[in-house]
Amino acid sequence: MKRIKLIILFSIMFFFAFSSWTVNAQEKIANSNDVFLKEAIYNENRVKVLNFSLKEFDALFFEFSDKKSNPNLVLTKEEFYNYTIQIAIFSDRLATLYPDQKEIAAENKKKWFAENYEDYLLSKASQKK
Repeated sequence: MKRIKLIILFSIMFFFAFSSWTVNAQEKIANSNDVFLKEAIYNENRVKVLNFSLKEFDALFFEFSDKKSNPNLVLTKEEFYNYTIQIAIFSDRLATLYPDQKEIAAENKKKWFAENYEDYLLSKASQKK
């Protein structure tokens, strides 16, 4: 009887461990896909954005802000990251223009790179409620 209980307990523990491993693996794959997408967008837009004027950057930033706050519009993952990564890249431009603000620019770049599409979708869902 003890042996059967032990086998059942082991089976249950294995099931939960395997389930959590699968979920973690799926999350890591999704996150790594986002990292690859962000890096591709960064490499594609770096030179262009580093040459933006403040006026061009403001237009980009406000366009993103308007689209993000529009409850009737949902950006695709590529569109979302295209905006956030370009905003992040412009932090490098600001660091060049204002050397005394390098730390703030680096923090802003890190913040914009950390933006997550899934969090954006959750915020869109809460806008509709």
